[in-house]
Amino acid sequence: MAPETPGLHHVTAIAGDPQRNADFYVGTLGLRLVKQTVNHDDPGTYHLYFGDGEGTPGTNITFFPWTDEGRPGQFGAGQTQATAYRIPQGSVDYWRDRLESRNVAVDVENRFGETVLQFEDPDGIGLELVAASEAQRASDTASDEPNATPWADSPVPAEHQLRGFHAVTLAVDSIEPTVAVLTDVLGYDLEDETDGRRRYRSATGGPGSIVDLVETDVGRGRMGVGTVHHVAFTVEDVEEQAEWREAFADHGLSPTEVIDRKYFQSIYVREPGGVLFEMATTGPGFAVDEDPAELGSELVLPERLEDERERIEAQLPPFDGPTVGASD
Repeated sequence: MAPETPGLHHVTAIAGDPQRNADFYVGTLGLRLVKQTVNHDDPGTYHLYFGDGEGTPGTNITFFPWTDEGRPGQFGAGQTQATAYRIPQGSVDYWRDRLESRNVAVDVENRFGETVLQFEDPDGIGLELVAASEAQRASDTASDEPNATPWADSPVPAEHQLRGFHAVTLAVDSIEPTVAVLTDVLGYDLEDETDGRRRYRSATGGPGSIVDLVETDVGRGRMGVGTVHHVAFTVEDVEEQAEWREAFADHGLSPTEVIDRKYFQSIYVREPGGVLFEMATTGPGFAVDEDPAELGSELVLPERLEDERERIEAQLPPFDGPTVGASD
């Protein structure tokens, strides 16, 4: 029996231009660039992390900018359809106005008693901002409490800042095999169902504990710019990883060995629907190689790559850090 996961740790996607990517997630969404490093498996590619004021697990969306390959992705089965952040109920109008003033098209719908703002980032990655109704919050273990530390320098006022992940929506060609992994391995329970969407919540509940599943008949997606690479769930510590590996293997899946990502320890496994899952520890965190006040301010490399810094920096595309407009 695997340990319980409280829910999402981070989501990693593939962007195009790193400057445009950072300007949107910092300048428009108000997240903090908490780590500027490289893809440990492909050091010629940036790995940018955006989160709350401290880079708390459960708030971070991360990107590999593929400026050289430039291969556009194609959404389909086996991919993440949308990544949702929580906002206070009183912030719906603020966020709709903010996004529309920046020429971001916004759709609004009601789903499971929640107000959902739907839009895309500049590369076409699906995003949502979700505000629960009073009735829904009253029965939700996450309530309206933030799973995020405000960032004092954000262009978004603290009372409207994103409050950590709410959910991810995974699109698969057949729901049941993915359901089996969520329920039998990750310990999620069916919470609700509507309009072809099934909602599952982790046993511990709380912020970022929701996974929605939908079926699609458009065929398997193609990884590339504008698609999500993987979804990571939270593991308490590295001692739990052996139990997670055993649980996935018992389900007939093939998890990786534990991989040191410096800021957390991870294992990876592809579930039957095609979505790549990661189990990532809560620590040691982003302050392991930078002062908390300076997070994301310069390129940091894992120790094994420091001797190659000059070559790596020469390969990376131009990036000056996020630009926050004076009007913000």
